[in-house]
Amino acid sequence: MENEQQLREFGKLITAIAAGHIMGREESCEAYRQVILNLQPELQQGAFLSAHLMRGPTTLELSGAWDALDRYDTQKIEVSIDGPVCDIVGTGSDSLKTLNCSSPAALIAAACGLPIAKKGARLVTGVSGASDIFEALGINLDHPLERAALSLKNAGICYLPGEAFLKSGWARLIRSMRFTSAFNILGPLTRPCRQNNCAVIGAYSPAVSLQMVAILAETGTSAALSPYGMAEGFLPELGIDEFSLCGPTRVVELRHGSITQYEVTPEDFGMKTVPFDCIASKSSAAQNAAVVMAVLQGRQCGPAADFFCMNAAAALYVSGIAPSYRHGNDLAHEALESGAAYEKFEIMREYQGSEVFVQN
Repeated sequence: MENEQQLREFGKLITAIAAGHIMGREESCEAYRQVILNLQPELQQGAFLSAHLMRGPTTLELSGAWDALDRYDTQKIEVSIDGPVCDIVGTGSDSLKTLNCSSPAALIAAACGLPIAKKGARLVTGVSGASDIFEALGINLDHPLERAALSLKNAGICYLPGEAFLKSGWARLIRSMRFTSAFNILGPLTRPCRQNNCAVIGAYSPAVSLQMVAILAETGTSAALSPYGMAEGFLPELGIDEFSLCGPTRVVELRHGSITQYEVTPEDFGMKTVPFDCIASKSSAAQNAAVVMAVLQGRQCGPAADFFCMNAAAALYVSGIAPSYRHGNDLAHEALESGAAYEKFEIMREYQGSEVFVQN
């Protein structure tokens, strides 16, 4: 009887949301807890997620959903590090597909002395996700998270695959869902490293940028940037979830509890705008990984290297290591050209790598 009452109450909530009801943060947390822990029939779970998205979730509701995902489904690592610990990640689902950028940008920023706890996952849209790239470069995605903690502690960088730190709830939902839900926004906001306190999180639309940063402010992140990049020659609504080397970038910035919005160009980083084709994705994960490795090893310069350094510069800026985007870009290029970024990858691979590394 108690179970029947829970089913009926959840059904009433679905109907209320469809009619315009706005949940409080705790009410949202409890509803998403029941979805994440599979406490409701799949029919009711799907109806709830769809009704909530179609009505339009508020920031507090999404913060409550984030609470549920964080408390009940996110495995954590803890490392004793003082100061900034940054993440660089994107939502995916952007219209223009670029070379994988957040992974090499994370290595370059780490080579500048910024601890990086980078999360990611396999491809959602496009050709390759961060997990596909790191796997192609010899990182073992099946290692326990303790290895990532050791890498962060000793190498100053680690990779946290969503496949490893998100437990059964999120993984079950992603496997079975073929529609957009609040989890598309919440996934990039997960915090598997407790010490993570700043982030660069690219978004597939300006509206999503603003909402994600508002959630980060509600959930305790002290500083964040959310870029939505554009490309000259393309409509503004066709963008990328990175800082763009081929046009302006709309940025939402969180700093000391205050949220601001502005626009930057490659020239603000001290670089020239290039055609989109110069940073467009290759046709396979292996080819994208090969470009990343060529840049890290100094065998390929030009737009790809500039694109990676530009996004590393954003991490250096948001963390406070660099006072401006231009200064951050100078530091990033120095780390890349000196070989420090490739050395950082080699040290990371000692802790998180496969036993046999095959270079593509």
